Amino acid sequence: MKTTGGPGLHSADVTIVGFGPVGKLLALQLGRRGHRVLVVDRKETGYPLPRAVTHCSDFARILQSVGLSPDRIPEVTEPYDDMYVWRNGQGQTLVEVDWSGRGESGWYNTYFFNQPALEDRLDALVEDLPTVTVLRGWEAGDVSQDKDSIRVNLNRTSSGEQITAVSSWLIGADGANSAVRQLAGIEWHDEGFFYDWLVVDVKPGPGLDFPHVASQLCDTSRPATMVPGGPGRRRWEFMRLPGETKEELNRTEKAWELLAPYGVTADNAELERHSVYTFQACWATEWRHGRILLAGDAAHLMPPFAGQGLGAGVRDAMNLAWKLGAVLDGLADDSLLDTYGPERSQHAIAFVKFSVNLGQVICLTDHEEAAERDERMIAEWASTRTAPAPPRPGLGHGLHTGPHGGELAIQGRVTSSGKTAVLLDDLLGGPGVLLTRRSSMLTDISGEDQKRLGLLEIRMASLEDNGDVPAGVEIVHDTDGTYRRWLDSLGTPHAPVDAVLIRPDFHLYGTAAGNDAKDLARGFLAGLHTCHLAAASQEA
Repeated sequence: MKTTGGPGLHSADVTIVGFGPVGKLLALQLGRRGHRVLVVDRKETGYPLPRAVTHCSDFARILQSVGLSPDRIPEVTEPYDDMYVWRNGQGQTLVEVDWSGRGESGWYNTYFFNQPALEDRLDALVEDLPTVTVLRGWEAGDVSQDKDSIRVNLNRTSSGEQITAVSSWLIGADGANSAVRQLAGIEWHDEGFFYDWLVVDVKPGPGLDFPHVASQLCDTSRPATMVPGGPGRRRWEFMRLPGETKEELNRTEKAWELLAPYGVTADNAELERHSVYTFQACWATEWRHGRILLAGDAAHLMPPFAGQGLGAGVRDAMNLAWKLGAVLDGLADDSLLDTYGPERSQHAIAFVKFSVNLGQVICLTDHEEAAERDERMIAEWASTRTAPAPPRPGLGHGLHTGPHGGELAIQGRVTSSGKTAVLLDDLLGGPGVLLTRRSSMLTDISGEDQKRLGLLEIRMASLEDNGDVPAGVEIVHDTDGTYRRWLDSLGTPHAPVDAVLIRPDFHLYGTAAGNDAKDLARGFLAGLHTCHLAAASQEA
């Protein structure tokens, strides 16, 4: 890291406060683009115990983008190809949620993973980057900014030593109690959802066998959750009951007492940790304040019932990293960053509210309310055998166009030049692509536009060589027809879709028909300099 102005002044392109998974991913993405990144975290060492334990196919694709796809790290994350079963206190099935199969991102819909092991892998990748410096044991103090830069005073937690970081941008990825958010004066919207739960992580011994299934016990005597905890681990969560204190619940003896009905004892398992968490539902009312940006739990906080808290944070990182990189490289106006909050908040808030809805079903201890819930859910399940689908929100207002702009793009398997079939991102070296049905549709893309797309890590590819393949275009063979079916589904007989532009964060900029791929590319490139969204409240 370049240091200027004496030993107490650190200069960077971006300062990131918080070195959890979101901060690590941001540092990795920006550092790989050659930007100077300073990361500060108030903890002297990384957190060694599990927190999040589940992720979805979108998260897996994000891991794939940094070289940590699930098939490369089976000791860290494993697929869960099964149901998520909800039962009441009498053992009756209320609903079964299908968590099996693969999602549109090309990976399994559900994985369970060990967060410390994943963070270790991210740490190793960050450490290899000469453009990134990590300072542990420092916390953010006063912040001041002008039209060109932002300064943050950093205080060493162990000694009181002070230094100043000067950068173009400051990202607060420092959790739900974000110091950066508070220093910026950004308001925190609270949905008023508060429940305390004891989280218990167990490493079963060799002789301990229990069902692999993920399940939710909606029992008024003690709502509880039981899920895998990643390779070699299992997690239980137990709700604090009315009249019970956090201190009473958060005892080792209490953890063993609650585990005993499941056959888990000190003789056959290791209690890795137990901790009481307050499940809440909140979000920041703005995600950009001048040169300050928020990401992860600093921007939104949700109960864990949908398993999307950390997933929402890494989606933030993917959206923010490519946009901030484009601004730093002079490829976009900084007004592009005004699209970050509006685009991401729509998705995050939808999952906050969905998680709250699940919690309102799970966290019942009133017998009459639970009886009404059970009767309703059992009847619905018996008649439909269909679980309520989670929301599938696209991006909010921002840099995309048309009826499918802002939707998540699929990822299928393809081949090129007779090679073994692989996922498209692996073949192209990343998710960004202008993809057409026929190669001739790309002949009108100017060399300058192709270069600008390339600098933004957006490649050019076609599903068919129809006799005219421009330089730099990759011909990919749609091995099972995934992409042709997808293009068909995006269009209609009267308005077919022949081209899509997929942004570096896996979302569609837009679609085009016929030979309009040139206009699609030009519209995207022009939009990098014409995004003038008002910094409006994110509250919904």
